[in-house]
Amino acid sequence: LINAAVAQGVGPAQIAQHCDSVSLCFSMGLGAPAGAVLAGSGQLVAEAWRVRKLLGGGMRQAGVLAAAAQLGLQHAEGTLHRDHEHARSFAEATSGRIQALDSPLCSVSLAAVETNVVMVNVQGAWPSPAELCDRLRAASEEEEAESGQAGSVLLLPWAARALRTVWHRGVSARHTELARRKLEFVARKCQE
Repeated sequence: LINAAVAQGVGPAQIAQHCDSVSLCFSMGLGAPAGAVLAGSGQLVAEAWRVRKLLGGGMRQAGVLAAAAQLGLQHAEGTLHRDHEHARSFAEATSGRIQALDSPLCSVSLAAVETNVVMVNVQGAWPSPAELCDRLRAASEEEEAESGQAGSVLLLPWAARALRTVWHRGVSARHTELARRKLEFVARKCQE
């Protein structure tokens, strides 16, 4: 919700007005260690509260987490805007470098990059998205010999032919560049 609001330049309430209920997580993008809120009708919130207690959910001293969530919300626009910029720079650089390699391995649709999420389309029968994720995660001596350092990039196989990449406050511009280089290295090795 907050990523969509920042990307569209509107307040979260403008998007949420069309929903019966909204759940908002405060970790990752907003930087809180944990926590979420649920908003909706009084009846929905009362039932969620009852089920939470029934299942043993509850925390003491939750104010510390609430303070972290509040701080994340106060800085959300700048933080998430930066995450969107990193995702966009990764998508643009990846798209350009993969095209320059003339690699049939993967592609990125720049038009689909609106927030902190970049979908990488995996083409051809090999490697599968899961195999490509394994190669991106593995650090090799060959990579270190070629580039001076070996990195590990964690991506998620999202669909039969796609990977999902997500930026959050813990991913810097430097990390973004290293991830782009790693994808380029893996694409080149798969082509060979």
